[in-house]
Parts: sequence; structure tokens; C-alpha cells
Amino acid sequence: MIELKTPGEIDAIDAAGSVVARILAAVRAHAAPGVRPRELDALASDLIAEAGAVSSFRGYHPSWAPTGYPAVLCVSVNDAVVHGIPGRPKLKEGDLLSVDFAVHLDGWCADAAFSVVVGSGSVADKELIATTEAALQAGIDAAQPGAQMGDVGHAIALVARAPGYGMLADHGGHGVGRSMHEEPHVPNEAKPRRGLRLKPGLVIAIEPMLHAGGRDSYRHDRDGWTIRTSDGSRAAHAEHTIAITESGPRILTLD
Repeated sequence: MIELKTPGEIDAIDAAGSVVARILAAVRAHAAPGVRPRELDALASDLIAEAGAVSSFRGYHPSWAPTGYPAVLCVSVNDAVVHGIPGRPKLKEGDLLSVDFAVHLDGWCADAAFSVVVGSGSVADKELIATTEAALQAGIDAAQPGAQMGDVGHAIALVARAPGYGMLADHGGHGVGRSMHEEPHVPNEAKPRRGLRLKPGLVIAIEPMLHAGGRDSYRHDRDGWTIRTSDGSRAAHAEHTIAITESGPRILTLD
């Protein structure tokens, strides 16, 4: 069931999104060679408490996962695409770091992600991240009232596929609201003028996940959570929660 949100409910999700944006900015600023991903997770956990919010990730246990998720951040490094559990190994110069994060504030959820090179990195990694961000923006721009969901996926794929990148198979964006994952599914590749008609009040997370090696396939780590590219190539992830409004898409995960 797809639930359209009222203007007041969208404002409430925007308030949660502001918390997400501020904490992600702090995590990005703290990420450096020698820092452990679990230290980033501890920082985010402290900031969640200060904001009066609640982690949407910690304890989340979908049917396909072996256990509840044990952290407040997903920290994915290099060939890890998404769902990386923050661990002890230190970040190194040139690592490609992707961080996904969501909170609930006053009962409403917002979800966002970014990728960044730790320290100085390769031109190839920076181009991968820039293309992922451009694909996200293209998807947002396509999310106009009266458009269809296929238009969003088509816009994302046009940007992502042009340089030859792969995209994580079987994954995409989702509705957001009282729950972190609601209907509808938001594809990262689709035919235009197909699918759900986008109406004002619809709140969705758009999140392209690109693979440098050009393949869409992936594998899971033994932890049951971390998803890696099947060919070991690097990956990048970018995400915003947005609302469809009468005047166009409104990004809700900005500070």
C-alpha cells in the first residue's frame, strides 16, 4: 500500500532529514586515513542521541538477513557496495568509502548516503563517485508530478550506463515514511513512461549504486549483510529522500 503524505508530514520527514544530513556531514569530515569505521559509527551514534533521534538501522532485521543489523551506519569500503558493517580495520589513503544512514525523529524516517575518497585518490574513483551523484540528480530531476516511476529509473540509467558502469542488480530505492522501507520500489533502470504515476505527497528514497567494472552482479560476505561487486571492482552509492510536490521534487535530506 502506498501512502501519500500531507504537507505537515513531509515537513516532519524533512526535520528527520536535516538530522541525517548534519550527521553525515560530520561523518564525512571525520573520515580519514587511520580512522576505523566503527569509530565513525560511534560518532554517529552519539550525534543521534544528541539530536533526540533514533537509529533506523540498528536492530533492523529483514527476512533475508541472518541477524538484526548491529550498527547505526552502513560503511562500505572499495568493492563493498552497500550494507557494510563498520569494523576495526583502519581506513587507508585512497579507499573509496560509502556511508548509508537513516534515523527516525518523532516517528518519521529519512534516509541518505554518500561516497567519498579517503585522502587523495584516483581519478577513476572520483569519476565513479561524480557519475553516481549525477545519476542521483538525474533521477531527482525526473521525479516530477505527473511523471511515472519508469522515468526516474530511465534518467538514472542514462547517466550511469553511458560511461560503462554496472549497477547493483535487484536493488533500488524505496518509499519512506513511518517506516524506512515502504512501497513503492524505485528502480535504478526502467523504461520511460511506465509504472506508477508520481503524485504530490509521495515520499521516496532514490539511490543509484554503481560498479566500476561494468557488471551488475554481486556477492554477500559471510556476515550476511555486506554486498560486494562480483568482480572486485570498486563501487559508489548516493542517496537522498525526496518528496513529490506540486512544484516539483523536494529534497528532504539537506541541512
